[in-house]
Amino acid sequence: VQLVESGGGLVQAGGSLRLSCAASGRIFSINTMGWYRQAPGKQRELVAVVTRGTNTNYADSVKGRFTISGDNAKNTMYLQMNSLEPEDTAVYYCNAQVFEDWRTGNNYWGQGTQVTVSS
Repeated sequence: VQLVESGGGLVQAGGSLRLSCAASGRIFSINTMGWYRQAPGKQRELVAVVTRGTNTNYADSVKGRFTISGDNAKNTMYLQMNSLEPEDTAVYYCNAQVFEDWRTGNNYWGQGTQVTVSS
């Protein structure tokens, strides 16, 4: 299973970006997909997660600004980021809990995509 992120880049404060994460390979089902981020010198932190395509949770710092969504048919997840702040600058990682058959599940990470917000 591979997770490939796209959509990062440089944006001014107040701007928007949309990240995508596409899962491919041997996929029976996906339980949870989420976005994490890691800024220089800081620990990786949860940004947003969607479980079974319906239940969502967000970090307090992004509530009201970021929206996570998924396209189950395409095994793709999105993160719409609005009203970006310099504090959102980080490498954003896609994470997924993927079942390759009815009983074998593993946790996968993407390679990361850089988001830089200038003030």
